[in-house]
Amino acid sequence: MSGTFTQIYIQAIFAVNGRSNLLQKPWRDEVFKYMAGIIKNKGQKSIIVNGVANHVHIFIGLQPSMAISDLVRDVKNNTTNFINDRKLIRSKFSWQEGYGAFSYAHSQIETVYNYILNQEEHHKRKTFKEEYSDFLKRFNVKFHEKYLFDWLE
Repeated sequence: MSGTFTQIYIQAIFAVNGRSNLLQKPWRDEVFKYMAGIIKNKGQKSIIVNGVANHVHIFIGLQPSMAISDLVRDVKNNTTNFINDRKLIRSKFSWQEGYGAFSYAHSQIETVYNYILNQEEHHKRKTFKEEYSDFLKRFNVKFHEKYLFDWLE
């Protein structure tokens, strides 16, 4: 698209199916690097990919030619295959349906980057459910509890 110039920064958050703690430390970084590669191969800018055992945050510079829904679908599908093909877990791996996506200004990149970088530390104080609900409330996203992820308590 000649003559089109954009700066769109999106953080997407999605969870392991059942919010199970399946993304284990010995191979988690390999999966996150794989996700970053998918994002790059789709012509998007991967700023940071990180998370904990039960969910992932991806922060991207998104081009308007790519729908966030298509990118998240492709990241989820490809990483599901990556994990299952390598038999990184004993059972079949999958992501829960859905995701959250939140936009940011250029001036917020460093703050969001550091937040995602420090997920392990952050989740010593707050559960994923609390974190995700806080995002929805902070960004004024209307939601119904029954349509959120399947929470294992």
